[in-house]
Amino acid sequence: MKSANDHKAHNRTYDSFIGLLKWSVPLIAVITLLVIILIAE
Repeated sequence: MKSANDHKAHNRTYDSFIGLLKWSVPLIAVITLLVIILIAE
C-alpha cells in the first residue's frame, strides 16, 4: 500500500489541477461572454 504522505504525487496532482484551472476559467468566461452577446442581439 502506498504511503499517505506522498508529497511528490500530491504536488504533481495539484500542479496539473492549477494548470488546468488557469486555462479553463478564462476559456469558460470567453464562451459565456459570447453566448451573452449572441442572446442580446
